Amino acid sequence: MSRIVGIDLGTSTSEIACIVDGAPRLFPNTQGKLVTPSVVHITQDGAAVVGEEAAEYLFTRPDCTFMEVKRLTGSGEKLKAHGKEYVPEEIQAMLLRYLVGCAETGLGEKVDRAVITVPAYFTDVQRRMTAKAGELAGLQVERIINEPTAAALDYGLSNLKECKNVLVYDLGGGTLDVTVLELFEGIIDVKASCGNNHLGGKDFDEIIMAHLADPAGDERALMRLKKSAEDCKIALSSRDEYKVSLPFLLTDGDGKPVSVEQTISCQDFEEWVSEKVSSTRDQMMSALGDAKLNPQDLQVVLLVGGSTRIPCVKKLVEATLGAVPRSLVDPDLTVARGAAIQAGLIEGSLNNEDLVLTDVCPYTLGTAPLQSGLFGKRKVFDPLIPRNTTIPTEKSAIYTTVADFQTSVIIEVYQGESSNPENNEQLGEVRLTGIPPARKEKEQIEVNFGYDMNGILQVKASVVSTGKQVSAEISTTGVKARAVLDVSKWEQAEGARSFRPLVRKAEKLISSGKDIGGDITLLLRRLKEAILLKDQEQIDELREDLLAMIEVLEKADKLL
Repeated sequence: MSRIVGIDLGTSTSEIACIVDGAPRLFPNTQGKLVTPSVVHITQDGAAVVGEEAAEYLFTRPDCTFMEVKRLTGSGEKLKAHGKEYVPEEIQAMLLRYLVGCAETGLGEKVDRAVITVPAYFTDVQRRMTAKAGELAGLQVERIINEPTAAALDYGLSNLKECKNVLVYDLGGGTLDVTVLELFEGIIDVKASCGNNHLGGKDFDEIIMAHLADPAGDERALMRLKKSAEDCKIALSSRDEYKVSLPFLLTDGDGKPVSVEQTISCQDFEEWVSEKVSSTRDQMMSALGDAKLNPQDLQVVLLVGGSTRIPCVKKLVEATLGAVPRSLVDPDLTVARGAAIQAGLIEGSLNNEDLVLTDVCPYTLGTAPLQSGLFGKRKVFDPLIPRNTTIPTEKSAIYTTVADFQTSVIIEVYQGESSNPENNEQLGEVRLTGIPPARKEKEQIEVNFGYDMNGILQVKASVVSTGKQVSAEISTTGVKARAVLDVSKWEQAEGARSFRPLVRKAEKLISSGKDIGGDITLLLRRLKEAILLKDQEQIDELREDLLAMIEVLEKADKLL
């Protein structure tokens, strides 16, 4: 069997590493660089050009050159080049094959096994499609590991004797992850993860672009504008201003060339992106709340991902957590290094019995059985595996038939936090037949969910009386990954005004440090989500829970 490599498959850039002589080693690409742009160009004959060389085609052949494909993972969207259609996983596979080729050159041997990283907040669909990309690249995917967890492994290997609460803030090119974990003498115990799969450096680039020009469907102009916006963003991390100069970018209505020249200050940029950067505060507080910790309980804050180099991002993290983030890991390379460490633990090339890792399921997983009520039967989301449950895990539930002489049942599988299954993401379904015909509620069906270390769900359903069973990995073909809610927009939702006094009171208690354990933080975020989703049942339930929790705290405060 070949060695196992660790791959950071990123939105903007990707890296590959492996354990060599007991330590993670990164492999350079064909240009001699450790960081490879996640860009793929497809030639007329279907061959793939990858990395910096492919990025050059963004300006000359944008119609058959693809970047930031990671954001399309699990979407089912089709990408076209030279009249042929590709799914995102096929493009990702081309990038993976290139990276593996670089590792094979560095190692001098064939590689066909890998650990691949994904954002902690990737859905089951997105994880499965990432594994699919690995398979298409000819790899045996040994493990799918969360990116902030990989960064924690990289940090933990060098700090085995520490006992600390750590928050990893991972803001990359396309995604945000916030993970809270405990490091205890080599044990890395992930407590909670939260994030946004649609927030990253790409969004900051687009904001700059919107202030410069509108290419109006001109793909070449769009790529030039995007490159200049990215250069501007990077420059403003270390400079007070940057001059954008794009001669002959567009043509006006009369066909005359139009150039773009504009000087952008660091203050301009920070004002433009402030809303998106500020929205990450919710993810930090939600992860802390789920972990039952307050900001003052943290000893280490790690910044991961290239976008954390932006000064206003660092300032926000410091202001929110009351702690200066520490540059203890390389924000660009730490995830690949951590993936290699996980690979080394699996294959035994890193013989370190003192390093142990646990992780969590980032979403709630459950079914949608019919329940009887005053207005007849309706589907209600029944959670089997709550979010932030330590994995691997296995949970079961018993249901009964709902109709006389029912001989089959469809087990619908959902992922999400709403009590209304329609507001969650349906991952798939399993059909169980052969139920003995009987009066309703006489036959029992046992449903079992198993969530493995790759974050992939196995579902089993069986008839209790006969033992007949069906099991499957949930089919996710064509299922779109649901966008993460931006709860900072809750006040714009219909009917939100009536909740402002309650929300303000809760926020005041949180900011005063009285939310011990983070229960109010968690309830408040879920209430905002329910308001955005217009889930009235959940709204009513959460409002009562939040009022009761606030009352308890206020009474306790008076007694003190």
